[in-house]
Amino acid sequence: MLCFETICVENRQLKNLSYHDARLNKTRQELWGYDDRWDLKALLEIPESVDESLHKCRVAYSKDIDNIKWEPYSPRTIRKIRLVYHDEIDYQYKYDNRDSLNALYAQRGDADEILIIKKGLVTDSNFCNVAFFDGNRWLTPASPLLPGTQRALLLDEGIIEAAEIHESDIATFSQIRLFNAMVDWANAATLDVSLIA
Repeated sequence: MLCFETICVENRQLKNLSYHDARLNKTRQELWGYDDRWDLKALLEIPESVDESLHKCRVAYSKDIDNIKWEPYSPRTIRKIRLVYHDEIDYQYKYDNRDSLNALYAQRGDADEILIIKKGLVTDSNFCNVAFFDGNRWLTPASPLLPGTQRALLLDEGIIEAAEIHESDIATFSQIRLFNAMVDWANAATLDVSLIA
Protein backbone atom coordinates (compact mmCIF):
# COMPACT_ATOMS: atom_id res chain seq x y z
CA MET A 1 0.00 0.00 0.00
CA LEU A 2 1.34 3.39 -1.03
CA CYS A 3 0.37 6.94 -0.11
CA PHE A 4 1.41 10.07 -1.93
CA GLU A 5 1.86 13.82 -1.67
CA THR A 6 1.13 16.24 -4.50
CA ILE A 7 3.29 19.33 -4.15
CA CYS A 8 2.86 22.51 -6.16
CA VAL A 9 6.00 23.77 -7.89
CA GLU A 10 5.80 27.41 -8.97
CA ASN A 11 8.76 29.37 -10.33
CA ARG A 12 10.85 26.29 -9.48
CA GLN A 13 9.87 26.64 -5.81
CA LEU A 14 8.19 23.87 -3.79
CA LYS A 15 5.17 25.37 -2.02
CA ASN A 16 3.79 24.74 1.49
CA LEU A 17 6.41 22.09 2.26
CA SER A 18 5.94 22.28 6.04
CA TYR A 19 2.30 21.18 5.61
CA HIS A 20 3.29 18.32 3.29
CA ASP A 21 6.03 17.26 5.73
CA ALA A 22 3.52 17.24 8.60
CA ARG A 23 0.95 15.12 6.75
CA LEU A 24 3.50 12.72 5.27
CA ASN A 25 5.18 12.11 8.63
CA LYS A 26 1.82 11.72 10.40
CA THR A 27 0.74 9.19 7.75
CA ARG A 28 3.98 7.18 8.00
CA GLN A 29 3.71 7.08 11.80
CA GLU A 30 0.00 6.19 11.97
CA LEU A 31 -0.16 3.68 9.10
CA TRP A 32 3.21 1.96 9.44
CA GLY A 33 4.64 2.99 12.82
CA TYR A 34 7.71 4.83 11.46
CA ASP A 35 9.02 7.47 13.84
CA ASP A 36 11.78 8.90 11.65
CA ARG A 37 10.97 12.35 10.29
CA TRP A 38 11.31 13.14 6.60
CA ASP A 39 12.22 16.58 5.35
CA LEU A 40 10.96 16.86 1.78
CA LYS A 41 13.13 19.88 1.05
CA ALA A 42 16.19 17.72 1.66
CA LEU A 43 14.77 14.75 -0.28
CA LEU A 44 13.55 16.53 -3.42
CA GLU A 45 15.74 18.02 -6.10
CA ILE A 46 13.87 19.89 -8.83
CA PRO A 47 15.02 18.55 -12.20
CA GLU A 48 16.26 20.86 -14.97
CA SER A 49 13.23 19.89 -17.08
CA VAL A 50 10.94 21.81 -14.68
CA ASP A 51 10.71 25.41 -15.86
CA GLU A 52 9.12 28.49 -14.23
CA SER A 53 5.55 27.44 -15.10
CA LEU A 54 3.24 25.60 -12.71
CA HIS A 55 4.28 21.98 -12.15
CA LYS A 56 3.11 19.12 -9.99
CA CYS A 57 5.51 16.98 -7.98
CA ARG A 58 3.96 13.65 -6.99
CA VAL A 59 5.82 11.68 -4.31
CA ALA A 60 4.57 8.11 -3.75
CA TYR A 61 5.85 6.46 -0.58
CA SER A 62 5.47 3.90 2.22
CA LYS A 63 8.54 3.06 4.29
CA ASP A 64 10.67 4.61 1.56
CA ILE A 65 9.97 6.80 -1.45
CA ASP A 66 8.59 4.55 -4.19
CA ASN A 67 8.66 7.07 -7.04
CA ILE A 68 8.69 10.80 -7.79
CA LYS A 69 6.99 12.31 -10.84
CA TRP A 70 7.29 15.88 -12.12
CA GLU A 71 4.79 17.13 -14.69
CA PRO A 72 3.29 20.42 -15.95
CA TYR A 73 -0.03 21.32 -14.36
CA SER A 74 -3.12 22.73 -16.05
CA PRO A 75 -6.12 23.57 -13.84
CA ARG A 76 -9.41 21.87 -14.64
CA THR A 77 -12.49 23.86 -15.57
CA ILE A 78 -15.40 23.29 -13.18
CA ARG A 79 -18.82 24.53 -14.28
CA LYS A 80 -21.20 22.09 -12.60
CA ILE A 81 -21.05 19.81 -9.54
CA ARG A 82 -22.97 16.60 -8.91
CA LEU A 83 -23.90 15.39 -5.42
CA VAL A 84 -22.90 11.77 -4.81
CA TYR A 85 -23.42 9.63 -1.72
CA HIS A 86 -21.31 7.07 0.15
CA ASP A 87 -21.70 6.49 3.89
CA GLU A 88 -18.67 4.20 4.31
CA ILE A 89 -15.98 5.82 2.17
CA ASP A 90 -12.64 6.21 3.97
CA TYR A 91 -9.88 8.39 2.53
CA GLN A 92 -8.36 9.84 5.69
CA TYR A 93 -4.89 9.16 4.30
CA LYS A 94 -3.82 10.17 0.79
CA TYR A 95 -3.84 6.63 -0.58
CA ASP A 96 -2.35 5.92 -3.99
CA ASN A 97 -5.33 3.62 -4.61
CA ARG A 98 -8.27 5.91 -5.43
CA ASP A 99 -10.68 3.23 -6.70
CA SER A 100 -13.49 4.20 -4.30
CA LEU A 101 -13.19 7.89 -5.27
CA ASN A 102 -12.99 7.03 -8.97
CA ALA A 103 -16.21 5.00 -8.69
CA LEU A 104 -17.99 8.02 -7.20
CA TYR A 105 -16.50 10.33 -9.83
CA ALA A 106 -17.93 8.03 -12.51
CA GLN A 107 -21.41 9.00 -11.24
CA ARG A 108 -20.95 12.69 -12.19
CA GLY A 109 -23.01 12.47 -15.40
CA ASP A 110 -22.78 15.80 -17.25
CA ALA A 111 -21.09 17.55 -14.31
CA ASP A 112 -17.37 18.36 -14.14
CA GLU A 113 -16.90 17.50 -10.47
CA ILE A 114 -18.60 15.72 -7.58
CA LEU A 115 -19.39 16.69 -3.99
CA ILE A 116 -19.35 13.68 -1.68
CA ILE A 117 -22.02 13.39 1.02
CA LYS A 118 -21.21 10.96 3.85
CA LYS A 119 -23.94 10.23 6.41
CA GLY A 120 -25.69 13.48 5.56
CA LEU A 121 -22.56 15.62 5.88
CA VAL A 122 -20.67 17.44 3.14
CA THR A 123 -17.08 16.20 2.84
CA ASP A 124 -14.92 16.89 -0.25
CA SER A 125 -14.98 16.87 -4.02
CA ASN A 126 -13.01 14.25 -5.94
CA PHE A 127 -9.72 16.19 -5.90
CA CYS A 128 -10.43 19.22 -3.70
CA ASN A 129 -11.45 20.41 -0.29
CA VAL A 130 -14.34 22.84 -0.41
CA ALA A 131 -15.58 25.96 1.39
CA PHE A 132 -18.96 27.68 1.34
CA PHE A 133 -19.65 31.41 1.60
CA ASP A 134 -22.48 32.49 3.91
CA GLY A 135 -22.25 36.18 2.98
CA ASN A 136 -19.77 36.83 5.76
CA ARG A 137 -17.44 33.86 6.23
CA TRP A 138 -16.04 30.97 4.24
CA LEU A 139 -16.83 27.68 6.02
CA THR A 140 -15.15 24.36 5.25
CA PRO A 141 -16.52 20.98 6.34
CA ALA A 142 -15.18 20.01 9.77
CA SER A 143 -14.98 16.35 8.67
CA PRO A 144 -13.37 16.24 5.23
CA LEU A 145 -12.48 12.90 3.68
CA LEU A 146 -8.88 14.13 3.52
CA PRO A 147 -7.56 17.13 5.47
CA GLY A 148 -5.67 18.88 2.68
CA THR A 149 -2.47 20.87 3.01
CA GLN A 150 -4.01 23.99 1.44
CA ARG A 151 -7.00 23.59 3.79
CA ALA A 152 -4.62 23.47 6.79
CA LEU A 153 -2.85 26.62 5.60
CA LEU A 154 -6.14 28.50 5.06
CA LEU A 155 -7.41 27.47 8.50
CA ASP A 156 -4.15 28.61 10.11
CA GLU A 157 -4.38 31.95 8.31
CA GLY A 158 -8.02 32.45 9.34
CA ILE A 159 -9.24 32.66 5.73
CA ILE A 160 -11.66 29.75 6.27
CA GLU A 161 -13.32 28.30 9.36
CA ALA A 162 -14.28 24.68 10.01
CA ALA A 163 -17.96 23.89 10.60
CA GLU A 164 -20.25 20.89 10.38
CA ILE A 165 -22.08 21.30 7.07
CA HIS A 166 -25.10 19.10 6.30
CA GLU A 167 -26.36 18.48 2.80
CA SER A 168 -29.46 20.45 3.75
CA ASP A 169 -27.26 23.48 4.57
CA ILE A 170 -25.92 23.85 1.02
CA ALA A 171 -28.86 25.96 -0.15
CA THR A 172 -28.26 28.48 2.67
CA PHE A 173 -24.89 29.46 1.15
CA SER A 174 -24.27 31.61 -1.92
CA GLN A 175 -21.02 30.15 -3.27
CA ILE A 176 -18.76 27.11 -3.14
CA ARG A 177 -15.00 27.26 -3.70
CA LEU A 178 -12.81 24.25 -4.55
CA PHE A 179 -9.10 24.25 -3.66
CA ASN A 180 -6.18 21.89 -3.11
CA ALA A 181 -2.39 21.85 -3.03
CA MET A 182 -2.27 22.73 -6.73
CA VAL A 183 -5.08 25.29 -6.68
CA ASP A 184 -4.50 28.04 -4.14
CA TRP A 185 -7.28 30.20 -2.69
CA ALA A 186 -6.84 33.07 -5.13
CA ASN A 187 -7.13 30.80 -8.16
CA ALA A 188 -9.74 28.35 -6.86
CA ALA A 189 -12.89 27.67 -8.87
CA THR A 190 -15.80 29.55 -7.28
CA LEU A 191 -19.36 28.60 -8.29
CA ASP A 192 -22.84 29.64 -7.31
CA VAL A 193 -24.40 26.89 -5.18
CA SER A 194 -27.22 26.64 -7.75
CA LEU A 195 -24.67 24.80 -9.91
CA ILE A 196 -24.61 21.91 -7.42
CA ALA A 197 -27.21 19.33 -8.41
